[in-house]
Amino acid sequence: MTKELMVGSIGLALFIICPRMAGMVHIISKHSNASLIYTALLGSVMSVPLVLVIVLVFGKYGLWGALAFCIITDLGAAFFMKELSIKAGIETFIIAMFVILGVKVAPYLTNIFIKQ
Repeated sequence: MTKELMVGSIGLALFIICPRMAGMVHIISKHSNASLIYTALLGSVMSVPLVLVIVLVFGKYGLWGALAFCIITDLGAAFFMKELSIKAGIETFIIAMFVILGVKVAPYLTNIFIKQ
């Protein structure tokens, strides 16, 4: 394994861990009898193919394609969370909207603070 692959993989592993993921697991456990730990473990395993798909989508279609894929998966999550409760579905949808807004607003705010 090359040094570049190891550094990039560690960076990705640290980047994937975010408050949004912890928040989603918390919502799931709050609205169901599912174990926090088992939900996180099984969900992580299930997400590996989706991570590969979004990387391929981003490579072929860029940010807009990846964003479209994220919207589809977030709406899918909200749909499944609705099976637990309508409140869980709405909470999931609101979190998805903030992520989408963040992706669009972040470049503009960065350009305000960093002039190149």
